[in-house]
Amino acid sequence: MRGRCRTLISLRLYSLLLLAAVAGRAQITDQDLAKADSNNWLSYSGSYDSRRHTSLKQIDAGNVQSMTAKWIYHMPGPGQLEDVPIVADGVMYVSQSNAVRALDGGSGRLIWEYQRPVAARGKNRGLAIYDNKIYFGTTDATLMALDTRTGSVIWETRMPGEALRYQGGAPLVARGKVIVGVNSPSGGFVDAYDAKTGAFAWRWHAIPKPGETGSETWNGDSWKLGGGPTWLTGGYDPDLNLIYWGTGQPAPDFNGDRRKGDNLYTDCMVALDGDTGKLKWYFQFTPHDTHDWDAVEIPVLVDATFKGQSRKLLVQANRNGYYYVLDRTNGKFLHAAPFVKLLNWASGLTEDGRPIIVPGVEPTVQGNKVCPSTSGATNWPSPAFNPDTQLFYVMAQEGCGVNYKAQGTAPSGGVGSGTGYMASPAEQEQWQLYLRALDLTTGKLVWERKQIGGKYYGPGLLSSAGGLVFAAGLQGYLTAHDARTGKDLWHFNTGDIITASPMAYGFQGNEYIAIVSGSNVVAFGLPGR
Repeated sequence: MRGRCRTLISLRLYSLLLLAAVAGRAQITDQDLAKADSNNWLSYSGSYDSRRHTSLKQIDAGNVQSMTAKWIYHMPGPGQLEDVPIVADGVMYVSQSNAVRALDGGSGRLIWEYQRPVAARGKNRGLAIYDNKIYFGTTDATLMALDTRTGSVIWETRMPGEALRYQGGAPLVARGKVIVGVNSPSGGFVDAYDAKTGAFAWRWHAIPKPGETGSETWNGDSWKLGGGPTWLTGGYDPDLNLIYWGTGQPAPDFNGDRRKGDNLYTDCMVALDGDTGKLKWYFQFTPHDTHDWDAVEIPVLVDATFKGQSRKLLVQANRNGYYYVLDRTNGKFLHAAPFVKLLNWASGLTEDGRPIIVPGVEPTVQGNKVCPSTSGATNWPSPAFNPDTQLFYVMAQEGCGVNYKAQGTAPSGGVGSGTGYMASPAEQEQWQLYLRALDLTTGKLVWERKQIGGKYYGPGLLSSAGGLVFAAGLQGYLTAHDARTGKDLWHFNTGDIITASPMAYGFQGNEYIAIVSGSNVVAFGLPGR
């Protein structure tokens, strides 16, 4: 009994020491977010430029074979997690539907937990951190700020509007504002809130109303059908003070008869002024989309030489099968190239990046084949970019689908129409995932690795200065590849489904690779440290 008491006292003392360490840590500033310490992972994509690249290199191509699981933490409650943890000064923050937990990054020990009493459940892909606050969105369209030290609620703000549905993407903090993507029956939008108080700052609507610029791309009152959901996280350039956000498909998804026109600003990359939310530029990847190829894939920001000229670039591998290179200062189209082999809906792109449509691939009542499938040549799993190799890494899906069209309008929520799609029955057109490395400025394929058993999307990627690319499979495998050649170097079976992206952080001289698998957080490191 005496030994048990000593154990309880030790555990309480350890918890108090952890809390004291967290309370004494420096607050996260704008400068931290702009140029983060490599030991931290302060946002969904790791940095404003969304490269998902860590400069840590304790784990490298020469020793990754010995990497082992260091700790596992089980997140209570049902549900398959999709979030990417964030880490600040050795404390890891993990989210699930309406809940957040703070863990010791070195051991996985619980520091504090918060659970919001909301009945409805939904996806939650991550958090944001700023000052001494953790930000996350709930299923009842409430944005919350928790104290990083205790988990106590600092403020909560109900997002204004009609029947809003928070989309589950991780918030983004830029110059003291918390940026989130939201959806409603009338269309998606991007919101900004004051990071200190939660006060509403501005809103940009993806669907323009009559008289607004872009409304001419919707015939009649078809703009009321909505669409343009903003369900993933964007990027930010602090020097330009521009927020980059991808928008989803128009509604109804597969039936474009009632919405003649390009249907702006769906399937777009938009650049918004960080202070006001004013639209600075847009680029539409798939005008009048009838295949549900949204454009919410994570944009990657890179400063590089393009055709002999130094430029600020934005690159994206789009669901429609093309890899795009844009000038992020003005949205100018610079280059595009297919990154999948099965592509039948366009014969190419014009000089300004508009697709040249191939007749006969629109959805029909009987069903029509289209490549890539509606599931996309890629989807929400995050890409990565390595500045050392100058390679863009992406999970690409080869395969075709059969799309069907039916009459009807979109239900509440702004997307969907009672129509749908299925995988192509042809054996050579079945879905198959590949990890592909593309040249940054040309999109040319440098190497690829076929994912064994991989037919459906799940996880994203992580690049490291140790010359590695970490990829995961839906079946539960985390793998490490040589960043220059794609050679398999290491793998680990987590034992559960993975639908999240890996991340990296450092703590007390040790480097960790962590990923969410099922309802567990698993952290890996080198043995003997």
